[in-house]
Amino acid sequence: MNPLGLYEPGTSTVHRAPAGWKFLALLVFAVVIFVLNSPLALTACALAVALAYVLARIPARRCWQISRLLIPLLAVVFLLQWWMLGFDSAAVVCLRLLTALGAANLFTLTTRVDDLVSAVERGLRPTRRLGVRPERIGLLVGLTLQAVAALSTIATQVREAQRARNAERSISAFAVPFLVRTLRHSDDLGEALAARGVGDDETRT
Repeated sequence: MNPLGLYEPGTSTVHRAPAGWKFLALLVFAVVIFVLNSPLALTACALAVALAYVLARIPARRCWQISRLLIPLLAVVFLLQWWMLGFDSAAVVCLRLLTALGAANLFTLTTRVDDLVSAVERGLRPTRRLGVRPERIGLLVGLTLQAVAALSTIATQVREAQRARNAERSISAFAVPFLVRTLRHSDDLGEALAARGVGDDETRT
């Protein structure tokens, strides 16, 4: 199972909120996080994200999946920042990362990709007269989210196979299968897009 970027069905208020407004709220929240420099204020933001997880009724297993990935990353970042910049700066950086990634993960857990793509296309529709193609930007957003989910799934599956072979310390045992499966996924995606005629307009032009 993919630990990141996988929609978790639900009927909470967070799930029912329009995808476009949630996306705008996420962008504004991210800006606020990176403007704040106070550990206390950032802690309050992190608690707000945790409360949103509760309101969205995200299962504990999904919260553990993101925590299992974030804790080692944050630990390494904190130690490096503490060594180079001091405790306060390390705390600010880690709180920013924790809050931003937690909010982004909550967004993907409570928002269907199709809903987000449709919201992006509707929001960019007025820019069509400027030469912008909203459907292409919407497709790009959808493909980006799906690519992150696919790569995360591949990495998890390769890691599990690596453990089954007792080769957890081998870099090549992870890197080679991961690269091969990623390239195979890219080929499959390219064939699927070609079958749907994506890119035909540019080719004719």
